[in-house]
Amino acid sequence: MDALRTANDTLFILLGAILVLAMHAGFAFLELGTVRKKNQVNALVKIIVDFAVSTVAYFFIGYAVAYGVTFFSGAGSLALKNGYELVKFFFLLTFAAAIPAIVSGGIAERAKFNPQLAATFLLVGFVYPFFEGIAWNQHFGFQGWLKSLFGEEFHDFAGSVVVHAMGGWIGLVAVLMLGARRGRYSKEGAISAHPPSSIPFLALGAWILSVGWFGFNVMSAQTIDRISGLVAVNSLLAMSGGTIAALVAGRNDPGFVHNGPLAGLVAICAGSDVMHPLGALATGTIAGALFVFLFTRTQNRWKIDDVLGVWPLHGVCGAWGGIAAGIFGAKALGGIGGVAFGAQVAGTLAGILIAVVGAIAVYGALRMTVGLRLDPEEEYNGADLTIHKIGATAERETAW
Repeated sequence: MDALRTANDTLFILLGAILVLAMHAGFAFLELGTVRKKNQVNALVKIIVDFAVSTVAYFFIGYAVAYGVTFFSGAGSLALKNGYELVKFFFLLTFAAAIPAIVSGGIAERAKFNPQLAATFLLVGFVYPFFEGIAWNQHFGFQGWLKSLFGEEFHDFAGSVVVHAMGGWIGLVAVLMLGARRGRYSKEGAISAHPPSSIPFLALGAWILSVGWFGFNVMSAQTIDRISGLVAVNSLLAMSGGTIAALVAGRNDPGFVHNGPLAGLVAICAGSDVMHPLGALATGTIAGALFVFLFTRTQNRWKIDDVLGVWPLHGVCGAWGGIAAGIFGAKALGGIGGVAFGAQVAGTLAGILIAVVGAIAVYGALRMTVGLRLDPEEEYNGADLTIHKIGATAERETAW
């Protein structure tokens, strides 16, 4: 019976890992449809290479930093209990690899390829798992300290803060260090429009992400006996609320409409297991409106050239999701309880602080040593990859 249960759990979490792995195709197509045509090939190349680098970094370093588990014994011992720990690593890797996938959307079209791969390795190997261990594995007594202060620990069921807020705030630091794309803003303050190159590709990316997100959220239970239909329905309602809010606030703009469900899904991750469905709908609706308002504000008012809007989408909506879990997860608002507003605010702020400090360290060191940004000619032409054509080898640089 125990062996059967373990086998079922292994299959359950493996299916979750596969669904979240598919989300990385969504990241790729979302970026492919948003960037200019000259950079579309690189949008595809960098996501799969980032995932490969993330796998190596998390296997050798990151998983051990977060959970104290390594995989350097014999294959026979690793396969015990149907290899559940191995598949759990695979599942959590797909979360970790979302960090560079998120960041890449913000810094698109002007960052050097190889330095960003180095940043990926450092972020997934050290920065992300440092907070992952704090939030999900009781490191440094932080959760115990919050419980002593507020009566409950910081609750983040599927990573609104651990994954999305961290990715979004790391992305903001990287965007600010790189500066805007050349020609995006004039000295007089005028804005040069860079519309999405392909709404169909952008929409495809949004749909792939939305479908895969049900693995991201539901399979965060990690064992089949903990599976919750509440998580699935709350994810669905948050996704719908985000879509409708983005439709209204964005005045039918297709780019906003297809990012709306993602905003809702980012926000519901933390409290999807404790909220009433009406609370989930409210959480997603607020997230969709937040994304539209802040994307417009960052681009037009603050002149921050965050290409895919990763800070408002992941950074802000992720932080909102962490706090919303402490609001709509409370029994007084129909939730299951077991959450405290103060603990949610403190845990969210801790995740943001670690993300910002880690990003400054990683990107600051790379900027001072090897540089982050393409030179003007490379950026104008779309450069930094060697592309091989049939019948001849042509070298050209393609903007990250």
